[in-house]
Amino acid sequence: MKYRYLGNSGLQVSALSFGSWVTFGSQVDIDKAIELMTIAYDAGVNFFDNAEVYSNGLAETIMGEALKKTGWKQKDLVLSTKIFWGGEGLNERGLSRKHIIEGLDGSLARMGVEYVDLIFAHRPDIHTPIEETVRAFNHVINQGKAFYWGTSEWSAQQIMQAYAIARQEHLIPPLMEQSQYNMFHRDRIEMEYQRLYSEIGLGTTIWSPLASGLLTGKYNQGIPEDSRANLEGYEWLLKRFTDEKAKAQIEKVIKLASVAEIIDCTTAQLAIAWCLLNPNVSTVITGASKASQVKDNMKAIDIVDKLTPEVVETIEEILDNKPEMPPDLR
Repeated sequence: MKYRYLGNSGLQVSALSFGSWVTFGSQVDIDKAIELMTIAYDAGVNFFDNAEVYSNGLAETIMGEALKKTGWKQKDLVLSTKIFWGGEGLNERGLSRKHIIEGLDGSLARMGVEYVDLIFAHRPDIHTPIEETVRAFNHVINQGKAFYWGTSEWSAQQIMQAYAIARQEHLIPPLMEQSQYNMFHRDRIEMEYQRLYSEIGLGTTIWSPLASGLLTGKYNQGIPEDSRANLEGYEWLLKRFTDEKAKAQIEKVIKLASVAEIIDCTTAQLAIAWCLLNPNVSTVITGASKASQVKDNMKAIDIVDKLTPEVVETIEEILDNKPEMPPDLR
């Protein structure tokens, strides 16, 4: 495993990390969670990602039980949660001071820990003043319940506003952003946030490196029976795999498979390694419901060095959808 600093902080996170979205609570129980997390941990993963909304809190409970049974020391881990959707109550959603504090308390109780290393504002809240949100995250950090705070799917303008308020009011600014990033979803990480990396030292914990599985190649011939798209509550994924845009992307995935074969890796490993080429990616959050998937994903760290400029150029020709690339990626 390789490790990267999270933004301009001194915190080091594994280049590949492991998340519980979709799987924990719907496809993965405690015993399976222990198996999957142990494979990742043994491969050098130290960052495990979660959120209060995942399986309505059950994902945090499962991860907490898994951590307890493994006996891992929390000082050796980087744990996260995300706050926004905590329940159906009037004040159980959003980024009010009340919900951030109470929501984090609920997450800590479910995970059975006294603190998390990272806490994210899971989405921007148009109904709550950003200053209120900044002050609330500053408070929970000062209380020792979290060490760093960041955002998820916020615009560059919103992040800069939060950062400016924090600096003006002598509060702790946001450190990291958790955004979707993959071969088919690039503009925000590669273009919109570009100035934030140098100006405020923004770190990124990117999610969906496999485009919800599309970049694994498993959907090239249709929807497999074990697809998460067949799970109750995830019907929205069917469109993601079957509409005209998906069909065009699948044609590219088929071509990418040829590139993967040349450098002796899977299409999924190629896609994950490609994300790691971006120096502004602090960590790539992977997810899996099977042990074989975790093992394969972890091998992507060894593929990065195989992505020579010539290989990258071939990939870009296949994708034919790249924005203006940062100079160090050309």
